[in-house]
Amino acid sequence: MISNGRLKVAVAGASGYAGGELLRLLLEHPRVELGALTGASNAGTALGELQPHLHPLADRVLAPTTPEVLAGHDVVFLALPHGASADVAAALGEDVLVVDCGADHRLADPAAWERFYGTPHAGTWPYGLPELPLAGGGRQRERLRGARRIAVPGCYPTAVSLALAPGFAAGLLAGEDVVVVAASGTSGAGKSLKPHLLGAEVMGSMSPYGVGGSHRHTPEVEQNLAAAGGGPVTVSFTPTLAPMARGILATCTARLAPGADPAAVRAAWADAYAGEPFVHVLPEGRWPSTAAVLGSNAVLLQLAVDERAGRVLVVAAVDNLTKGTAGGAVQSVNIALDLPETTGLPATGVAP
Repeated sequence: MISNGRLKVAVAGASGYAGGELLRLLLEHPRVELGALTGASNAGTALGELQPHLHPLADRVLAPTTPEVLAGHDVVFLALPHGASADVAAALGEDVLVVDCGADHRLADPAAWERFYGTPHAGTWPYGLPELPLAGGGRQRERLRGARRIAVPGCYPTAVSLALAPGFAAGLLAGEDVVVVAASGTSGAGKSLKPHLLGAEVMGSMSPYGVGGSHRHTPEVEQNLAAAGGGPVTVSFTPTLAPMARGILATCTARLAPGADPAAVRAAWADAYAGEPFVHVLPEGRWPSTAAVLGSNAVLLQLAVDERAGRVLVVAAVDNLTKGTAGGAVQSVNIALDLPETTGLPATGVAP
């Protein structure tokens, strides 16, 4: 538990999309005092040139991302490229709460990490998806209390895991032949200039990527669903790029387990998320949309049973930058520090 004082917080990678979203949320957090804001190639640049929407921080100049600059903070968020967080975190003391928004510390299996990322495994930290139901009861939330290191989930795994986990936790879904097709906005690819993300390439077009089981979020989704069901899960995951700036719409299907009662499906999801402040199972007949979660920390779910095919279908909508990254990070920090879980987090979207 922390005192009534304010938390001094640093954000490394403040010039990127994830870093900018973290700062947007932290500016509204009543317990936060923003300390160092750092960048790599953008060090020495005023933040207002890179994040013009963050008006209160426009005159802040980005410092280099070094352990010396990040020292002396209560909380350090690392919004860095994959593979860059481990060395920085290792130089920070155990008394500092370090939150990795990259992938470096998400996976428990070193072989899975090396297969999908191609570098040595940096270790596993408590996983920042509080609502994830676990086999045998409980939630991932309990594993975050008092944590000094937190691995923030990927944006796709946030949507897909929360969509399907209740069915695995209740024993209603089979672990093989899980199929997910999900659409993401272009901000999910980061802020670096890439030809296929140019407006002329994206507008009026959708395209797949990471096909054939090659997307790096696949083992993370399988890890989460296995944790929920207590047994192995195999996922076929196909992401697609949609002509929008932010948001994920994930369509997730799994076979009903042998002997599972289709009539028990909706109650399992409703029970799993009853009382959760940010995960909502919509009334029957109302389906999620990315517009409905824009800028919010909410996850919207709807499900149906295709009895002819023997499958359960769940659609999830999240904002990939809020609940999918920065909001999930702030939510996990609130839990780790024994603050009210919803502090500083928007529960509603922006419309139109």
